[in-house]
Amino acid sequence: MIEVRALVFDVFGTVVDWRSGVAREAARLLGSGVDAEGLADAWRGAYLPSMDRVRRGELPWTGLDQLHRASLDELLPAFGAADADEATRAELVLAWHRLDPWPDSVAGLTRLKARYIIASLSNGNVSLLVDMAKHGGLPWDTVLSAELFGHYKPDPETYDGAARLLGLLPEQVVMVAAHLDDLAAARARGLRTAYVHRPDEGGPGTDPARSDEEADVSVSSLEELAGHLGA
Repeated sequence: MIEVRALVFDVFGTVVDWRSGVAREAARLLGSGVDAEGLADAWRGAYLPSMDRVRRGELPWTGLDQLHRASLDELLPAFGAADADEATRAELVLAWHRLDPWPDSVAGLTRLKARYIIASLSNGNVSLLVDMAKHGGLPWDTVLSAELFGHYKPDPETYDGAARLLGLLPEQVVMVAAHLDDLAAARARGLRTAYVHRPDEGGPGTDPARSDEEADVSVSSLEELAGHLGA
């Protein structure tokens, strides 16, 4: 087998806890009268449909910060916060820049970095991913973003582009994600895959699949992944 040289990571839900972070900021900025967890869930629910409009060509390339802002403006009236001012809305969009890593993420990434190239491969825009890395101490070798390719995952251009920019063959790259659709799309482009089970990503009662039968490896943490890969 060709030797693995790099691992690229989905970020939202795989490396960081989006739900708790967004809900925390929503409660801080909008007050206790707003269902902060409900808003976080609804906002995340708008994530794929908004990107799909770009993927289908209904919108020109639009970065995730801008898509998040448009979705937020649509959602706030339903959560009793239609009167939120511009500064509050702009600050709330930045909640996605300040998400905390899962407890195993930094330690696992640090171990993997000692042996492999590690990089994000996220739909987040570059500035978002850089801010998040600074906030959470994520030790990326480089930040790869859908923004660099003008395509959102699961478009093939994102996976092809990651291998190309790293100067590697697809089979030398492992896509690491907590989402089966992301891994399936990566496999279709020749990348190897690692599934990370994140039972708390979507909140109580939303436990996802415990493994991916098609993945090269399924683990419950990034530290477990590091051990599996000899890091």
